[in-house]
Amino acid sequence: MPASDELAFLDATAQAELIRRRELSAGELVDAALTRIARDNPALNAVIRPMDDHARAEAAQVDPAAPFAGVPFLLKDLVADYGGVATASGSRFLKDRYVAKQDSELVARFRRAGLIVCGKTNTPEFGLLPTTEPEAFGPSRNPWDLGRTTGGSSGGSAAAVAAGLVPVAHANDGGGSIRIPAACCGLFGLKPTRARNPMGPTLGDAGGGLAVEHVVSRSVRDSAAMLDATSGPDLGDPYWAPPAERPFAEECGREPGRLRIAMSTASLSGAEVAEDCRQAVDDAARLCEELGHDVEEASPPLEAHATIKAFGRAWTAFANWAVKGAARSIDREPVEDEFEALTWQMYQSGGRLSAGDYLLAMQDLQHAGRIFARFLATYDVWLTPVVARPPVPLGYFDYAGLPREAFIGRVGEYSGFTNIANASGNPAMSVPLHWTADGLPVGVQFTGRFGDEATLFRLAGQLERARPWAGRRPVLSA
Repeated sequence: MPASDELAFLDATAQAELIRRRELSAGELVDAALTRIARDNPALNAVIRPMDDHARAEAAQVDPAAPFAGVPFLLKDLVADYGGVATASGSRFLKDRYVAKQDSELVARFRRAGLIVCGKTNTPEFGLLPTTEPEAFGPSRNPWDLGRTTGGSSGGSAAAVAAGLVPVAHANDGGGSIRIPAACCGLFGLKPTRARNPMGPTLGDAGGGLAVEHVVSRSVRDSAAMLDATSGPDLGDPYWAPPAERPFAEECGREPGRLRIAMSTASLSGAEVAEDCRQAVDDAARLCEELGHDVEEASPPLEAHATIKAFGRAWTAFANWAVKGAARSIDREPVEDEFEALTWQMYQSGGRLSAGDYLLAMQDLQHAGRIFARFLATYDVWLTPVVARPPVPLGYFDYAGLPREAFIGRVGEYSGFTNIANASGNPAMSVPLHWTADGLPVGVQFTGRFGDEATLFRLAGQLERARPWAGRRPVLSA
């Protein structure tokens, strides 16, 4: 049997194969993960709700025929409900008050795939920020540098996978919340096409379709196989993504052909892009050219100010909905001192929007999506930074300690390249192809056509073979 720390950096596909070959039992695999979580999580604060007893019970009765039978897994503590277990969504208001009555459909699919949920991971309050530093649970710390952000809002999941606590973990993305943590923690992170994965039974969608569900992973093949295990409409879904031509796992080894790739380092938010992030894109562009693709500088002709303003209005409406939904779930009125200052401010701002204001914002985002779709009728994918700065120090997004414009500018640095894919519903991925001289990961983003995860997986597989990243392992140090 491989040593625990060697197991830690095998991907989920390889771990499942150990079970399939009977070289390891599910119980042994899960116990090894629980041991790593107990040892390393105090430094990371990635897992905020251990589920050891649940995990051991599940491992004892896992279906050996399931594709990920016995593989340890973590759930982000936002949206994904596990029946009988509390969900806090990063908030003092919900902490220890809301206990899920049933599994969400996505969690049911994770469990049917054989994944063993070992705990729940940290998230900013209601997933509103691109960093994971909730007051209710404290900050998650980046395993590449414990003084820096993991990104957000799936930062707990990303830190856990990057540190080898588990090989893959649940994540969701409403404005970059899969891709940003993947970029900050040196992982592969795919935001799927809108409605590729279900959000029921309680939700039809979240944020008018801005938010999607998936995972962060170490390998491309894990992301693809996980999407095969979970995607597809559920009964009563309001809409769903176009069916895939073949299993996504098959796409990873297929050649992508000669792609026409647009590239840009101009952020929609107007944020200045750090040199490391520019270098990451330039280097990725050269690599793509070496692999036979055509790369040229081009950006979609989006109305930047109108699009950012519309996204801001939709996001404050999302915050208002999140607070009201939380209050309804526990039959309790919202009280200011039980929320973070930013959340309360957004909740109030969202409450001042009229229904017409919200619908106009969504109309503007849909218009931006049409412009983006026409742009991608010419190009196969669009290459950009994920974020405008490498992982920043913890506290960088301190709402209370910053003037309003400075705070908005910092959020723009971390969302100015990602939120167009949420507005349009297009798939997009963060690929860990670059590290700074100080050893910090810097992801690059490729955004594809609506419904076309296949091209992204083919390209990602090609990039992973050309520039493998799995051998890079963080050392937990400040």
